[in-house]
Formats: sequence, C-alpha cells, structure tokens
Amino acid sequence: MARDRRKKRGDPRPGPAGGEPTEGGLARDGAPGAGPGRREPNALWEWAKSLATALVLFFFIRTFLIHTFVIISGSMEDTLLVGDLLLVNRAAIGSRIPGTSIRIPGYSHPKRGDILVFDPPHERNMKLVKRLVGLPGDTLEMRNKVLYLNGKPLDEPYVRHDDRFGDDSHPWMAWQERYLLPDERNGPYRPTRDNWGPIVVPPDRYFMLGDNRDTSLDSRYWGFLEGWRLEGRAVLIYFSYEKDPPTPFAWIRKVRWSRIGDRVR
Repeated sequence: MARDRRKKRGDPRPGPAGGEPTEGGLARDGAPGAGPGRREPNALWEWAKSLATALVLFFFIRTFLIHTFVIISGSMEDTLLVGDLLLVNRAAIGSRIPGTSIRIPGYSHPKRGDILVFDPPHERNMKLVKRLVGLPGDTLEMRNKVLYLNGKPLDEPYVRHDDRFGDDSHPWMAWQERYLLPDERNGPYRPTRDNWGPIVVPPDRYFMLGDNRDTSLDSRYWGFLEGWRLEGRAVLIYFSYEKDPPTPFAWIRKVRWSRIGDRVR
C-alpha cells in the first residue's frame, strides 16, 4: 500500500533498477529523457547557414583570389583567341576592394610581359586583357611597328600584324605629347598607330598593348593605366571553343581541345 501511495503522489525518487525514467525526467544514469519538451534541430536553419557560408566563400575567392575571364575580341591574337576562357590570379598582384581604389597587397608585382586583366579608364563596366610592356620610369617609342624600350628594340615573338587600315592617326593619341622627352618637343607632334614617342611612363602607371598590334585599342590611344585598375594576372586557359562563325552548341561541337590547360604567356 505504501508503494501505491507514493506513485499517486508523484514521488520523485528513482524507479526500479533498469534505468526507466520517472516523473523527474532522468534515468538512473543521468541521461536526458526523451520527453515531449525536447526540440529537434531545425533542418531549414542548418541548410540556410551552410548556403550562406558557401556564398561567402565563393565571393571571397572570386573577389580576392581567383577570377574567370572570357575573350570576346581578337586584340590578343594569336596568344589568346576569341572563345578562350581564362583563370585570372587576383592574389598574385593584389586585389582591389570592390567599390574602392584600395588594394590588398599581392605576393608579387606586375612584370613586363605579364598578360593582365584590368578595368580600363575609357569604358565603365568593362574588363580588358592586354600585355604589360611599360613599367614606371620606362621610355617607350614605336618606329615602323617596332617597339623600343629605353632606346633598344624589344624582342616580341608574340606580336601579330594584321594591317587592314594602314598606319592611321587618331585624336585620342594627343595625350602622349604631355609625356614626351624634353628633346622631342620641337615642332608639332603627330603620333600614329605605328610611329609614336618616345614617352616616359610616370610613377604608378603602366603601358598596355595588345599582341594583335594593328587592331588593338590600347594604351597608345587611351593612355597610361593606373595601378589600382589592375584586376589580376591571366595564368591558364581552362576551356576554349570556336565562337566564330556562330554555330549552335559551339561550346560542345567546336571545342579546341589542344588549348585546354595551356598556360598563358
């Protein structure tokens, strides 16, 4: 009878051996009970946190480490072809914090001969890719299509000439006159596509040229490139296909298998 009265009054003492929980919610070994108050993890919240983490990592990698770029013009032929898809190393020369001109330092500096992706000064919402040929302090000039660096002709085996229009002048090129060497300021200065300079590259500025020299709109026309505009160094062709002439499903039917995996030089 005493045992029955204890049950009716809700005696909190442990029940019989065997670990069965009593009204106190604990088994004899102290493990939590599976009572109705226990909450199951919120699967939707866990999924949302995982997705948010993945997105943060994606944008971090894309903004500060690795970016992709597709070639849509022939200004870098034959080094880069229309339809080449590039991996661009942002960390190599430092990356710009979006929306600012502030740069995070890289582990190397831009070098002459680098193929770089950058934000051009003459066009918003556009990225270009060209070859770096002039560093701060360099003296550059071109005579009959030959580029001279500090008074000596530069060996450029990558250059292609596709002369469709002849050696033309352009009003944009008038900017060069401000950077002429002092002994070159006598008389009028009339730069053309194939004959210009000598001009001196100022501090924290770079001179960019396309490898397809006769069709490239580059620093000859729009001027020196500020250092903060550099986006990264092109390092690898990870995919390539023929975009011209237009072909349905060209990215499947017109793949350039021999270019996939090529380093960019």
